[in-house]
Amino acid sequence: MPRRTDARKTALQMLYLIDLNPDTSLQQMHRTIEENLPNAELSEFAEQLVSGVRTHLPAIDKLIEDTSQNWRIERMAPTDRNVMRLAVFEMHHLGTPSPVAINEAVELAKEFGSANSAAFVNGIIDRLTPESLKPRPSSEPHETENENSS
Repeated sequence: MPRRTDARKTALQMLYLIDLNPDTSLQQMHRTIEENLPNAELSEFAEQLVSGVRTHLPAIDKLIEDTSQNWRIERMAPTDRNVMRLAVFEMHHLGTPSPVAINEAVELAKEFGSANSAAFVNGIIDRLTPESLKPRPSSEPHETENENSS
């Protein structure tokens, strides 16, 4: 039975290809996705992932780079950065629950990355969840001018 994980794997492969070969034609990418994912729903999901990451790439990369201390995006392994791009896009633009996106990212990093990829990806993605990026309310009450003059 085909799963969304299969669509994520295919999307990762396409993002990796585009990352290393920016001249890849959209027709070639579309054909490869359809060959890998004969299920229409999954191929549409994979295309949505690839298209969405490409559309939001500058903002996604800035989030990743700002969170990954001392790592510029271009110095990260191509597999790692594309796994993180997928997870960030899913969490922030598709509403995929953070635990699902993180788990999928870690599994993709284990399968396609190096021995350290899963830990690296997990450490960064965990700090990029929509919940982690929301401003936290101050725990101390603010004093007003009248309270100070007593």
